[in-house]
Amino acid sequence: QVQLVESGGGLVQPGGSLRLSCAPSGSIFMFNTMGWYRQAPGKERELVASINSGGSTNYADSVKGRFTISRDHAKNTVNLQMNGLKPVDTAVYYCRVTHVDTAYWGQGTQVTVSS
Repeated sequence: QVQLVESGGGLVQPGGSLRLSCAPSGSIFMFNTMGWYRQAPGKERELVASINSGGSTNYADSVKGRFTISRDHAKNTVNLQMNGLKPVDTAVYYCRVTHVDTAYWGQGTQVTVSS
């Protein structure tokens, strides 16, 4: 069973930065795609950014130029550097990874952007 441990969320002022990290515990696989999703109150969960095993990335239009996703193959971790944060970025952020045809989700970490 794969458990994902997320860290780095918190409260930040508009224009500020946060870095989210996601690391697996338990059984360790080499994951195919690793990514971050978010869900704001009253809204559906949406893709923020993803990165595949070859390093190709995909971003939501709303975060392009502000967020950067990266992965460390040796540590099997995925990070999300978030700069220029806006109040609309406020949400619970979830890590998601895939191994073969199975997806695993983290518990989520709250990101609040407010003055």
